Amino acid sequence: MAGIVIKTERDLELMRPACTVAGTVLEEVAAFIKPGVTTQQVDEFTAQRIKAHGAKSAFLGYRKYPNQACISVNDEVVHGLGGSRELRFGDIVSLDVGVIFNGFVGDTARTVAVGGCGVLAQRLMDVTEKSLYEGIAAALPGNRVTDISRAVQRYVEDNGFSVVREFVGHGVGRTVHEEPQIPNYVDSKCNHKLRPGMTIAIEPMVNAGRADVKILKDGWTVVTQDGSLSAHFEHTVLITSGKPEILTWPEKKLSALKPA
Repeated sequence: MAGIVIKTERDLELMRPACTVAGTVLEEVAAFIKPGVTTQQVDEFTAQRIKAHGAKSAFLGYRKYPNQACISVNDEVVHGLGGSRELRFGDIVSLDVGVIFNGFVGDTARTVAVGGCGVLAQRLMDVTEKSLYEGIAAALPGNRVTDISRAVQRYVEDNGFSVVREFVGHGVGRTVHEEPQIPNYVDSKCNHKLRPGMTIAIEPMVNAGRADVKILKDGWTVVTQDGSLSAHFEHTVLITSGKPEILTWPEKKLSALKPA
């Protein structure tokens, strides 16, 4: 990958709508989740919604990835593939959506329950989502990537869960992955200073058990080694001269944030 890309105002004029589309598609796909739906049907629905918004999947074909979105169930951490598996009441599903629109990428993820879920699963999702916002709150100009990483790691581990180390957040812009890497744990090698105009995907991947993961024989699906549940939340965020700007709000939430 090339070095860190600082976005211009013109870049951001194009990237903001791309991120809004990603957030809106994710909201629509999350609402589609229910018992009895197959992960293939989820992927097909994602394709329909991406096309309806005039965008393309940022994941399909990327490094030969075969699906429109990443659909990871229960102990699957990331990069789960759509197939014949039927979702059951009580499952949790991590949905990772990336779109290309206006030549820029929007990347966002969330974990949802299928109809309902157990106490541990709900707590895991709550802690993972809150750790994302802890990380975003640390995404301030003059801070470093390690400040984001520390905020996520501290919140997760203080709540008795584990952060995945093999997969991390990243810069995002005209391509899915740009510099810098954004680990969810403190890594002194990933210590870039945060500057206005940087756009980064912060994405905690959190396991209920140990942090260790493995990749299945399909070459894509990452699962927890101990079979414990995993959750994943992500936003694309702009570093500004003040508070960070979350770019991947869905349209209805974005509208609510705008002054009347």
